[in-house]
Amino acid sequence: MLRLLLTLALSLLPAGLAAGDQPDRIVVGNFSGARDLDSLPEGWQPLTFKNIAAHTTYRLVQDQGTTVVEAVSRASSSGLTRKIPIDPLDYPILSWRWKVANVYARGDVSQKAGDDYPARIYITFAYDAGKVGLWERVKFNAIKLLYGEYPPINAINYIWASKEPQGLIAPNPYTDRVKMIVIESGPAKLNQWIAEQRDIAADYRQAFGEDPPAISGIAIMTDSDNTGESATAWYGDIILAKKP
Repeated sequence: MLRLLLTLALSLLPAGLAAGDQPDRIVVGNFSGARDLDSLPEGWQPLTFKNIAAHTTYRLVQDQGTTVVEAVSRASSSGLTRKIPIDPLDYPILSWRWKVANVYARGDVSQKAGDDYPARIYITFAYDAGKVGLWERVKFNAIKLLYGEYPPINAINYIWASKEPQGLIAPNPYTDRVKMIVIESGPAKLNQWIAEQRDIAADYRQAFGEDPPAISGIAIMTDSDNTGESATAWYGDIILAKKP
């Protein structure tokens, strides 16, 4: 999981708001506005892992007249990432749509062997030296020396789980710096577009017990490398907004 955080930090694209630009909402993933279905969504790039040979495939497709991202995972893992440095206290409301074709028989949020999800939205938060102790600061500085950038300090995964109850917040089995938040679970809503909305700042406070630092990036990921199973999912537009 540390490798995942490092890969996210190194692969994210430079992007952000111009000084003084404060719209009411920011379309982080403007998938519906894509004109070229043969390219990746604008501003997004692949997230792959050196020790995982099989990669999930992502492509833009038409679904019910709207362009969305389709993800197909076959005992594989990879994602799409975008850097979007934003203060979640200014833009706390995250909205998105997603749809999954199946869940996993062996999915288990508490076990490394079950740490797969047919769909997830991954929010990373920028390193803040004031939020870590001396020893952790040394580790973060060492990572920066090796890779040229600090890894995210923490992350939240909004997941479509296989069996866990909605609303559960659990540490990732690889690291407690990543919290898994169950948004949907099980097969009851398969093959249906589900619209979601979350308050990132409130979720971060509940997960980590403090106000969030800046968001450093957002990723979508459909993975099945740990369970060895398969899944297909679709992702609609992803939007960050101010509170009404």
